[in-house]
Amino acid sequence: MALVRDAAAAPSMHNAQPWRFQYSRRNRAFHLRADLRGALPHSDPVLRALHIGCGAALMNLRVAVAHEGWQATTRVLPDPSDPMLLASVTLTGPLGDEADPAALYPAVHTRHTSRYPFAETPLPDTVLTALAEAAHREYVSLSFASGLHLQSVMDLALEAEARNLTDAGATADLARFTRRAGDTRPATEGVPEYAFGPRRRIGKAPMRDFAGGKPIPGRPTVDFETAPHLALLSTARDQPLDWLRTGQAMERVLLRATVEGVSTSFITQALEWHDLRRPLRDPMSGNAYVQMVLRLGYGRPGSQTPRRPVHDVLDIEP
Repeated sequence: MALVRDAAAAPSMHNAQPWRFQYSRRNRAFHLRADLRGALPHSDPVLRALHIGCGAALMNLRVAVAHEGWQATTRVLPDPSDPMLLASVTLTGPLGDEADPAALYPAVHTRHTSRYPFAETPLPDTVLTALAEAAHREYVSLSFASGLHLQSVMDLALEAEARNLTDAGATADLARFTRRAGDTRPATEGVPEYAFGPRRRIGKAPMRDFAGGKPIPGRPTVDFETAPHLALLSTARDQPLDWLRTGQAMERVLLRATVEGVSTSFITQALEWHDLRRPLRDPMSGNAYVQMVLRLGYGRPGSQTPRRPVHDVLDIEP
């Protein structure tokens, strides 16, 4: 179904696509379940990133449903006895005057992660405000790192990246969900070589090396930003509900950024290490839990990455 194809255009860590949908014709209801085929046992042992990716897919589904003119009731974690059932979306009738979030639909299939350099150009205050409001609509805080906090976030990401390159578990997770040229595995998930992006020569944008430090013939080396624009999504608690809210807020922010002509990528390395995640927070934010770090800017759009076919992520019931 087209609605699930739209939902599955969402981003997820390593493009693992950790979601599965069930649609009941009788109840006109979608159920979103965690798909452990997309789990990363070392990098995401408590399934926090899995929940965030599924939250992003849920946001896309909500956008697509509204775009099709339907009003829907969304319930998150509807069955405490079934923790892998993450959400339900029930179509309840024609959409009323409130069209939100249908206006974001044009960005659903044009939003792609960009692992290219961004311009040093500052983002306008109007754009920053719009992105913060987008996150707030999903009960998540969005803040923009600056000064010493920005330097700290970059240093922590670089420390985590260095660890990942020498850690056997992180290397195994990366190898499972990256596709080098000549890889014979089906190209329906993961990050293909053409989407790795160039290597960083100079600059402070702490980009993940999806090649795992290994050379790739013909891969360019370029200069990245010296002062990247980094935004942090944070919640007051750190439970599955908060992770799902973060995923929805993240995707709403990414879609709004795409509408505004802003390119985006992720700086998640430090979030994958327990001892590095806590120091990511702004000291002025109290006890907030940082759930995601986004890199924003004006630059080359990202490349489309593969998706599992709809029949592989959707079950239709009578």
